[in-house]
Amino acid sequence: MLKKMLYIFIFTLLGAALIFSVVMMIKFFNEAAEEEKDNMKNPMLNPVNETPSPSLTEAATPSPSPSPSPTPVPEKNYEEEFYMTEITDEIFERIKGKSYPEGATISLDDLRWCHVVHYGFDGEIHEGEIIVNKAIADDTLEIFKELFDIKYEIEKIRLIDEYGADDEKSMEDNNSSSFCYRTIAETTVLSNHALGLAIDINTLYNPYVYTRKDGTLFLQPENATDYVDREKENPHFIKNGDPCYNIFIAHGFTWGGDWNTKKDYQHFEKSID
Repeated sequence: MLKKMLYIFIFTLLGAALIFSVVMMIKFFNEAAEEEKDNMKNPMLNPVNETPSPSLTEAATPSPSPSPSPTPVPEKNYEEEFYMTEITDEIFERIKGKSYPEGATISLDDLRWCHVVHYGFDGEIHEGEIIVNKAIADDTLEIFKELFDIKYEIEKIRLIDEYGADDEKSMEDNNSSSFCYRTIAETTVLSNHALGLAIDINTLYNPYVYTRKDGTLFLQPENATDYVDREKENPHFIKNGDPCYNIFIAHGFTWGGDWNTKKDYQHFEKSID
């Protein structure tokens, strides 16, 4: 009887253990199914879909677009800066009583105001103005255009009227000019400048110089002592055969530096019929 009861007790324990195991397995599978269902709902928890999303900074920064090619800036057409006009009322007001004094015998109709551009001693481009005889006006524009093309340096090209038509003051300031109704220095003879047929270039560095009969030195401008010796090297000296000389000569001018006794190194003039 005791043995039978023992068997019954053992079978009961085994049955309970079996039932417990089945219940635990069912619970395990239920929990696994629930977890799988949650993973499907939330991709962030699903290792298969673990793709990093871009940060806010990355999303806000657009990818750089290629820079456009710079638009070429057209060079200025300096050809248009070389032109002439007749002597207008406005221009006449500037020269009246100065380079064109009362009693001047040349007609305003025979003069032309010319606008040019030139390279200065600073290497920059400057505007200039000069009044010449209409007979050489075309030559004048062509000459200054050719000098401009080779970047020949001329410090100033201003009307002498800015100096009160005082030739000495204009030369001392190294001004290049043409028309001024005046006589040749130390004479009563009208200068070719009075007819607008002479042009002076870089006057301080290329003075008018000669020895008087009494042995004294005539020098214009008076502050050009350092530039009397033409054997010295100076880029602003005009010499026979240099570019400035060649351009003027090619247009039919003669040079004061070629004169025998008096040397006017700044001076170019042209004879007309």
